[in-house]
Amino acid sequence: MTNPGEADTALLGNTPGVRKVPSDRLQMYTVPGFLPPELCQQLMDMIDRDRRPSTIADPNGDSYFRTSETCDLDPSDPIIQDLERQLYAINGIDPAHGEPVQGQRYEPGQEFKAHTDYFEPNGQDFHKFTHVAGQRTWTFMVYLNDVEAGGATRFKVIKKMFQPEQGRLVCWNNKRPDGTLNAATMHHAMKVRKGLKYVITKWYRERPWG
Repeated sequence: MTNPGEADTALLGNTPGVRKVPSDRLQMYTVPGFLPPELCQQLMDMIDRDRRPSTIADPNGDSYFRTSETCDLDPSDPIIQDLERQLYAINGIDPAHGEPVQGQRYEPGQEFKAHTDYFEPNGQDFHKFTHVAGQRTWTFMVYLNDVEAGGATRFKVIKKMFQPEQGRLVCWNNKRPDGTLNAATMHHAMKVRKGLKYVITKWYRERPWG
């Protein structure tokens, strides 16, 4: 029985259009055209309305580590509820274990340097971020637009890079099969060189959110 905070990989792997990324270092899947252009545009409009400077869980003294803008998307909005249904249909994760969907916007020169999505156990705010819902389990990220130049997501350990492509979903397990945190999930949202980049991210937790 799948833990309610973990993706049902049998469901995910057998969904039409899903491609498993070949690697023995992490569980990762991608789905081209997961979201239609009209929904992508609606989500970009929502991000533009409510964006703010992005932050990181544990400040590291590098003020240029994450330079994008962020938007927490309203879970009561019908557009977000439709998105949540589509995610549940592909991953089978109990929606109660999901963080609110977050949107990100990158202008030319903006990036998010190499990082992992899980919370570092030795981080100064580890307890603050995990004492209720626990550690992050899976990440589901969707590119909302094509980018004129730059803006790729680079997974250095597995030598894999994804160029922004409207509607493409990329998802991965932040843990190894034995439940330990997987440093091979480290990734770099590389600098946009020309144009804008929009993505949405959905993180899931070990325990119900909130």
